[in-house]
Amino acid sequence: MNKRTILYISVVLWMIWQVIAGAQDTPAPAEPPATPAAASPTANAAGNSTSDQQLKLIDLIKAGGLTMVFLGLLSIAVVAFAIKNYLTLKADQLLRPELLPSLNQQMADGDINGALQTCRTQDCLLTTVLASGLLRIVNQDILMENVEKGFVQEGQSQMTQLMRPVNYLLTIGSIAPMVGLLGTVSGMIKAFQNISAGGMGKPEVLASNIGEALVTTASGLIIAIPAMLFYYYFKNVFADIIGRLNKYLGGLLNSLESGKLTPIELSDIVIEPQTPTAMPPQN
Repeated sequence: MNKRTILYISVVLWMIWQVIAGAQDTPAPAEPPATPAAASPTANAAGNSTSDQQLKLIDLIKAGGLTMVFLGLLSIAVVAFAIKNYLTLKADQLLRPELLPSLNQQMADGDINGALQTCRTQDCLLTTVLASGLLRIVNQDILMENVEKGFVQEGQSQMTQLMRPVNYLLTIGSIAPMVGLLGTVSGMIKAFQNISAGGMGKPEVLASNIGEALVTTASGLIIAIPAMLFYYYFKNVFADIIGRLNKYLGGLLNSLESGKLTPIELSDIVIEPQTPTAMPPQN
């Protein structure tokens, strides 16, 4: 288990513990209000302020009913997948641009074994896809069509694996509003049942049901909006990484086919092939 996985699990467990601790921190039942003659204005103001600070969030969660439990799990999942994608989708880790000069030279020299050795010892997205294409070269018989097929097959497999956590954010962003809507429907059904049972003269009963409807709707949207923002952000990051990967593989493939070093662009830096300098004449 690497350090990244341990960090990811620790953050998720810490969030779960915070949710459980917050749920267990229920306030004490309120005492009956004192008569106007016995209660002082200062004490009442202090008591109301403390009560509002302690009960506000918990009352909102309780008003949402059981639907809030599932929405709470979805909110934890959004944070967890956002952290995982942030730690995973880094171009410097997936592409390792510092390997390109040596790989480019090996491909231009036709050193297939040397390039494969580099791919085995320097594991990343670029070397994994490159090795898949080079392994299709048999007995130094280089068929560019077979090499490109190897790139495409392994590239699609790696893309599917890397995009899976990103797509989970899209799924959560789509599910959370529907879960909130389910709580809304549940709260309205309870409100109409209370009205039919003669609860029209009890506004506190109807208020709890309507509160459940409104809180779950708001909670679903609060979870869905960040989830969709994270999804589109990481999708764009992933698209940029795949674009750079195709550019690097195209340059390496051209070096292999032509037998000459091909300039490969690294963001704003272009790696130019080095030309040998002329030796001064010896006397």
